[in-house]
Amino acid sequence: MRVVLGVTGGIAAYKAAHVLRGLRERGHAVRVVPTEAALRFVGAPTWEALSGEPVSTTVFEGVENVEHVRIGHEADLVVVAPATADLLARARGGMADDLLTATLLTATCPVVVAPAMHTEMWFNAATVDNVAALRARGWTVIEPASGRLTGADTGPGRLPEPDDIIRTALAATGRSAAPGPQDSPSAHGPLAGAAVVVSAGGTREPLDPVRFLGNRSSGKQGAALVAAAAAAGAQATLIAANVDSGVLAELPAAVAVEQVNTTAELEAACAAHASHADVIIMAAAVADYRPAAAAEHKMKKSGDDLTIALVENPDILRGLVELRDAGRARTGQLLVGFAAETGSHDGSAESLAQAKLLRKGCDLLVFNDVSGDRAFGRDDNAVVVYRAGTGGAEEVTRSEGSKADVSKDVIAAVAAERSR
Repeated sequence: MRVVLGVTGGIAAYKAAHVLRGLRERGHAVRVVPTEAALRFVGAPTWEALSGEPVSTTVFEGVENVEHVRIGHEADLVVVAPATADLLARARGGMADDLLTATLLTATCPVVVAPAMHTEMWFNAATVDNVAALRARGWTVIEPASGRLTGADTGPGRLPEPDDIIRTALAATGRSAAPGPQDSPSAHGPLAGAAVVVSAGGTREPLDPVRFLGNRSSGKQGAALVAAAAAAGAQATLIAANVDSGVLAELPAAVAVEQVNTTAELEAACAAHASHADVIIMAAAVADYRPAAAAEHKMKKSGDDLTIALVENPDILRGLVELRDAGRARTGQLLVGFAAETGSHDGSAESLAQAKLLRKGCDLLVFNDVSGDRAFGRDDNAVVVYRAGTGGAEEVTRSEGSKADVSKDVIAAVAAERSR
């Protein structure tokens, strides 16, 4: 298939390189058509090297081949990622003042647009009208993701992850987004067709530009869980909070990855998935508190003790339960919590986990004892899965071994719970 990848001038332009690579790995020929502004973020040599095709922004190159008409005519699919507010406005108005907008005017194939901009720009009445008009013409305009934006703000406006863009774009042509049979979820697995979202890693709360409050979670267990979900046939998404790149690199290609940093970003990402996810597994280690205010500049030693005021973070799992109970989430959604406990004067680690299950209101809870340097950063784990029963917490299963083996048992428990 012949794909045109339009790239506009936003900070997210670097992610388009991953879209390009993913499309080529799936066997498609890709011609990149950037705007002049896009080349200020990622240069033409990068696009030419990754695509194997020439790059131009103007209608005055390749005139003998009538490029401004030919590229759109020959395309089987046009994807624009990122699409800025400016591009949406120019496309809605039918402008053709560069090669990309001319290509959009001449294309008769499916057009898929992935916007990326600041939250206020996305919600501005002009952008809302432009998006509605383009959708009315038959274009697919993907909703932007929620999370950390270019500055300190958080909210809708992030470019969706490359795999999500590829999946949506190829679906618009009736084609599969899977790279190959070896990476495809099982069509007959216990979670076949289910949308499963897993959070992993540990959130970080900034103290100043170089320091943060965090935890020791590596994200290995969450990554193993999302891989097991994909192997069981699920459409699997990982929301990764500061997960090591080496862990992410080992994920199956069928798993979509969204990266977040703070608890607020994780909360926004989970809420965005609540409307369509069949299962959400909250394996991430979420910071309970954050600094009341982060210092604008790096804090220096003063010779005095330092006192930092902390405020409580939102309870993401409980918030998801409330969304579901209020009818604002997918019907029949299964919510799975995690409890990493050490025990205290309030009770044993296991009793604290059981109390957490009942307090949160989730369907299942995975408990692991992290005292004595267990679980965090290791390749093995030992867990107990509980469900809420009429008499309190009921044990579903116990599992011990590698995190991959433990994940298979947890996913089996999830599948069994969905079929009850």
